[in-house]
Amino acid sequence: MIPDASATAPTTGHDDDRPITETPLVGIIMGSKSDLKIMSAAADALRQFGIPYEITLVSPHRTPHRMVEYSESARKRGLRVLIAGGGGAAHLPGMVAAFTTLPVIGVPINSTLSIQGLDSILSMIQMPNGVPVATVGIDSAANAAILAVQMLALNNARLADALEKYRNTLKDRVMRTIEELRKGGFQDDV
Repeated sequence: MIPDASATAPTTGHDDDRPITETPLVGIIMGSKSDLKIMSAAADALRQFGIPYEITLVSPHRTPHRMVEYSESARKRGLRVLIAGGGGAAHLPGMVAAFTTLPVIGVPINSTLSIQGLDSILSMIQMPNGVPVATVGIDSAANAAILAVQMLALNNARLADALEKYRNTLKDRVMRTIEELRKGGFQDDV
């Protein structure tokens, strides 16, 4: 079995006909241990939504056979979405996408070898036709997780409701800040 670590969702509550599973639905992968400080934000976000995930290292350069095995077996193991982080040349997301038909979300990482993450983002967004990698902003692993949740929510009422609540929380935070600024003399129409 490829995964090194996994987390499971709570097993209570059913808003649709499918049973809640403890099988990881999202794979979070990165090419280097140094990427973990960025990619752990994806795990944190998935935990907030109760989505089981696995997280591991899969280096396209140092462990290419592991990368191929991971990618080709992902669907059979129950994964539905892959989040792949990479810095520098950032080959991981695109190479993984070449070996699976699952959605791959790329997280460009501003690593020590990177040109402020620009090289990483360009390698992800410039994929050839037929092998897409959905790409989020530099170091935006949490947004990658939210995008994965949106994909999974397409046929999961519980997740769709949780996303609505999450968005309302974001809106409420902004509205509270506007009110606080207004009380301090700030005019939001300026």
